[in-house]
Amino acid sequence: MASYYDIGDILAEEELVPTVFQYGANGVGLLDSSDDADKVEAGSRAELPFWLVRELYLRQLVSIRVPPCFDRESKTREEIAADAAHVDLRSRSPYFYELGCKIALLIRDRTIGPFLLVAFQTRYRDVLVKAHALTLTMTPKYLTLLTNEEIKLYEAGQSSIAAFKKWRMGGPRFQVAPVLGRKRKLT
Repeated sequence: MASYYDIGDILAEEELVPTVFQYGANGVGLLDSSDDADKVEAGSRAELPFWLVRELYLRQLVSIRVPPCFDRESKTREEIAADAAHVDLRSRSPYFYELGCKIALLIRDRTIGPFLLVAFQTRYRDVLVKAHALTLTMTPKYLTLLTNEEIKLYEAGQSSIAAFKKWRMGGPRFQVAPVLGRKRKLT
């Protein structure tokens, strides 16, 4: 579960999700930008932020249409099955994994979870290999394909290889743990 103050979680919940209103509502015309009236008719479609969709869905006021990148018949699933390492997931959603997990839990779709797992597992190795091997000129182009979670993984891989190189070139071999430096009080 994400922290209340986690900016990544807040931004993931700002992602737009397609919905269909089950009932008409007055005074919420701003939710549907296609209409100048101050109301939304039953059956009208709108894309709303996930945090709002969750509350409306739990109150059975809207139904959720699964975003195209998570749909069972989507092009994204076919592309990931073919070659996951070269799929531009960032253009579909910068918070692809986080949003997918939240939607899967909300609508209880059992196919989204395994799909996200396969996508992450197949991209994981490639992200770490490229974190260790890419030159500085190729890095910006590659980062445009990654989701925010994968960018964090990439940066962790780069910092680990930099620390390894520093250690190998003669950095401190052993470090005394801070706990070992303290002396016990005599009682």
